[in-house]
Amino acid sequence: MNGVRTVHVVVPAGIDDPLRPSGGNTYDRRLSEGLVTGGWSVKTREVTGDWPWADAASRAGLAGALAATPDGSVVVVDGLVASACPEVLVPASRNRRTVVLVHLPVGVHGDRGDRAREAAVLRAVAAVVTTSDWTRRWLLRAYGLDPVRVDVARPGVDPAAPVAGSPDGGNLLCVAAVTPGKGHDALVAALARVADRPWRCLCVGPLTRSPEFVPTLRWQISGAGLAERIVLAGPRTGRELEAAYAAADALVLASRAETYGMVVTEALARGLPVLAWDVGGVSEALGVCPDGSRPGVLVPAADVSAFGEALGCWLGDAALRRRLRVAAARRRTGLTGWAETAARVSGVLERVAA
Repeated sequence: MNGVRTVHVVVPAGIDDPLRPSGGNTYDRRLSEGLVTGGWSVKTREVTGDWPWADAASRAGLAGALAATPDGSVVVVDGLVASACPEVLVPASRNRRTVVLVHLPVGVHGDRGDRAREAAVLRAVAAVVTTSDWTRRWLLRAYGLDPVRVDVARPGVDPAAPVAGSPDGGNLLCVAAVTPGKGHDALVAALARVADRPWRCLCVGPLTRSPEFVPTLRWQISGAGLAERIVLAGPRTGRELEAAYAAADALVLASRAETYGMVVTEALARGLPVLAWDVGGVSEALGVCPDGSRPGVLVPAADVSAFGEALGCWLGDAALRRRLRVAAARRRTGLTGWAETAARVSGVLERVAA
């Protein structure tokens, strides 16, 4: 490419809203910043709608946003927007060099129709970028995509000061939107199994994504006699989020699906061990230290009893806490930043633009 390299980035509206923090929003924002640093001119186009279940007006808005990009231009579209709209993306991609950024495939939780629509989009575009190896494998298996056109650019993580930790390990932290998919109900059930141990769990994340779920969760917490020990704090960003990490002993995560789990690496960047269900790309994010140790404990997905046992071991075994903290400190030094994420995506964009 000659001269200034330009990329049009189409994302859901509100990616900078502090009341709606999410891994996908953070990824999109940091990727755009990294591409600018790498010499790209980034033109961001936000599209309103309840993606991926947007209505006709929102789909028309997406069509207008794509029509405003010149023929032959390089366009990156967030998969939350792109994968549900083949009637817009497929024709638009005939005269544009479209790259779809897939955080979570719509087809993972969708029906046959959802998968057919997503497959039509991903087969029509110039390239697909996923945020984990797990997602790439899922797409190749589910949709039979050409492996050459599917690349991986894992999320980066910012360096952070290591946490001190408390002797008893009882300060637990969950960072996730309060939704059924993030498994807060399972986490509460697991914590109820260790109610005889000293612990406190701070749950940080938006309370508005599944408004019907939150009252049920509060009722569950109260019914288990844990209202004074489990705090649903709502979203926290900046210094407030840093303070939550600094006060924690371990990250706990009972997500029912995760394509990677950016909060896992954010915890590891601070030397925090992780206790989580082994779903999707969580194992990939947790990683393995050079000596073969793991900086956390993964338990079988959907097994509340196993999660409760893991929590009991963490709280009751000082030697285990020491081992996991040492492993988390080692893993911390091997994490990569957002510059590498942007460089990987930049390579894809250069390829499709050539």
